[in-house]
Amino acid sequence: MRSSIARRAAVFGSAALLLLGPVTASAQADPVEPGVSGQAAKLPAELIDAISRDLSLSPDQYLEHSELGQKLAEFAKIARTQFPDAFAGTWLDNAGTPIVGLADGADKEAAVAAADKAGFQVKDVAQSESSLQAQVKSLDGWLDTQPPAVADLVRGVAIDIVNNDLVLRADNVGGLQLPDFLKGARVVQSPATAAPLPSTDLTPIAEPLPADALLGGDAYGSLGGGVGLRCSLGFNGTDGSGHPVNITAGHCDPNRGAAGTSEASEAFSLVQGGTGPRIGTFAKTSLDIHDYSIIRADDDAARRFENNGVRVPGAAPVAITGTADPVVGAPVCKSGLTTGFTCGRVTSVAQTVSVGERTLADSFSTSMCALQGDSGGTIVTGTLALGISSASNVGQYPICQVADVVTFVLGESPELFATPINEVLAENPGLRVRTS
Repeated sequence: MRSSIARRAAVFGSAALLLLGPVTASAQADPVEPGVSGQAAKLPAELIDAISRDLSLSPDQYLEHSELGQKLAEFAKIARTQFPDAFAGTWLDNAGTPIVGLADGADKEAAVAAADKAGFQVKDVAQSESSLQAQVKSLDGWLDTQPPAVADLVRGVAIDIVNNDLVLRADNVGGLQLPDFLKGARVVQSPATAAPLPSTDLTPIAEPLPADALLGGDAYGSLGGGVGLRCSLGFNGTDGSGHPVNITAGHCDPNRGAAGTSEASEAFSLVQGGTGPRIGTFAKTSLDIHDYSIIRADDDAARRFENNGVRVPGAAPVAITGTADPVVGAPVCKSGLTTGFTCGRVTSVAQTVSVGERTLADSFSTSMCALQGDSGGTIVTGTLALGISSASNVGQYPICQVADVVTFVLGESPELFATPINEVLAENPGLRVRTS
């Protein structure tokens, strides 16, 4: 953990902006001209309810803010290279205003002009992104000089773009004494492992079921090494050969070491009252650094994955139109078998954090509630695929209302940590998310 913090402070790239279309079997389609109101009319009622309840936004505002977030991501990728002395990050505030943070530097005047031309608001800050990244490296070096009892307290670090400082995660918040150069950094509680739901009744049956489609957010069971788990499906896609797959969480594979072999864990559809037929096997699983699995559909179940939908299990879907990069302040919603749709905002990007015995790198965090069983489910911004649910600080609670109350009393709030979908795609050439 100590030597990995600075190396894992990866930056996020840009993503194409595509439009909502029907849930289709196509792997890719040409983009069309944007029309937010037309998109909003096609959002499912369950997602609209979650957007209103958790974000206090209308469907049009949700889509507009999501699109602005991706424009900021594109600007940041360029500004990070062109204005390294001044650039300090981009974010959306709660009103949906796109903001570019700029510090004093030789290239600040040009950066201000570029931000103004793009229609973004400029905020003066004390430290550039490169200066904050240098502090991350200094922290890494300082930890290398500390005894394990001190160094092991630091479980993660991220740049707090909005507050222009660092955030450290620790198991014992009160027990960490920071050096003088980090006196302004905030220290918060590290996340707990987001556990799938254990299951002892995942016995496959031979009877065929109706060929109902399987979508992101639907429930599935995994069985391997004598262990059964219940998780949520992630984004449907295709592998390098064009075969249907589903991209879900790595910790949902109970026999990770056997992925891609004849002993690989099996995936089963879940139906009311029990387990359905087998739908695929785990072709690849990653847990440390990036948390994801790729389930390769069985030939007789392949058509069930040939769609680009995300939904509350059993309800109408939202069609995925492309992929996105996480931007602080952007609105996001997740779907999972336990809590359905919940929404929030991106709170941190490009962070490294320890979850139990593993390290989650290049990750982002969100202000959303997720509980056991939501693991592996989809996170979207607008109608774009954003990430795979990985870890939660409230996963042990029975319902989100209880989690909200308990975290409020503790002075915290629910957080869901995720692996960006674009990191997964970059790590697996040829892998694609189904879009319309």
